[in-house]
Amino acid sequence: MDLHHWIDDGLMVLFFLVVGLEIKREIAKGELSSFRQAALSIMAALGGMILPALLYFALNRSGLGARGWGIPMATDIGFAMGVLALLGKRIPSNLRVFMLALAIVDDVGAILVIAFFYTPRISLSALAAAVGLLVLLVVIAIRRAPISVYVVVGFFFWAAVLSSGVHATIAGVILGLIAPIEPKFRPEELAENAEPLLRNFRIQISNRDKSTAEATFTELDRLLRGTDSIAERLEKSIHPWVCFLVLPLFALASAGVALSFEQLKLAFSSPIALGIFLGLVVGKAVGITAFSFLAVQSKIAGMADDLTWAGITGTAMLAGVGFTVALFISGLSFGDETLLATAKVAVLAASLAAGAIGYLCLRFSLKDDSVQS
Repeated sequence: MDLHHWIDDGLMVLFFLVVGLEIKREIAKGELSSFRQAALSIMAALGGMILPALLYFALNRSGLGARGWGIPMATDIGFAMGVLALLGKRIPSNLRVFMLALAIVDDVGAILVIAFFYTPRISLSALAAAVGLLVLLVVIAIRRAPISVYVVVGFFFWAAVLSSGVHATIAGVILGLIAPIEPKFRPEELAENAEPLLRNFRIQISNRDKSTAEATFTELDRLLRGTDSIAERLEKSIHPWVCFLVLPLFALASAGVALSFEQLKLAFSSPIALGIFLGLVVGKAVGITAFSFLAVQSKIAGMADDLTWAGITGTAMLAGVGFTVALFISGLSFGDETLLATAKVAVLAASLAAGAIGYLCLRFSLKDDSVQS
């Protein structure tokens, strides 16, 4: 593979691994742990995926552009939460949680779209190997084997998925979802096991018995690391690399496009660009707000005390920031460089517009609350 493919099929697997770990955490302990708790975010995310895809498809029913219907479906969780963070204490905690859960469900939708609609060919032998390795990974997770074993088998699982024709990023998501979320030692077990070790450690330090003290310290360190699950340790280890290396490299490799007046004119006279722009800026906002309203009115979901329709609408607009995943699906959709450049310009313009409109909407609609707080 060339460098671009190594970034898309290799490094971006780490990004989707972090997404899988975030989904696992929210399902196990967070806002997606019960249907009633997650219903509003699930319904909002469905609206934010269905309406943008329909808007795009209405403008690109046939021809080369028809394949790009998945582009405006995706929300960039990092950028959307980053813009939300700029508003500081104006944002109620429940609105942050709503945005996070919405973006995570949206990511699940984008992952399924990539898996089922952007997989060109399937190698049954490689897929069988991937399934066998997946079973082995599940056994490793159940038996709580060391993280090194999980990582090594996970590497071969990624290689098998890549060879199978299924997009390799799906391997990252699956690895995140099956990573053990339960720690090896519960807090009460830690206290029970650590207490005698600490007593011995104090005695060894006072006796200046360095070699034995180091061995005791190593055992204490093992106990402390055992209170973090494999999922938590993976997320802590990988997240900085994804933020500061993987995503910047992906942006450099994928987002670059030669901008000129003629290029912009050509892009925005294209139904592809119009479909992406309207899907992200209009489709996301209307779809999320409308489906949220239907969920509340039909009693499928309830609204938390500090959630307002102004806040939900502003968050819905902010969800139109589709930078990373939208660019990723653009690359899967179009092999033609002209079409891909058009899609990139539209994604960048729509993400900028959605981020600015969402920020201003939340900034002014939540102004009175911030003054009171």
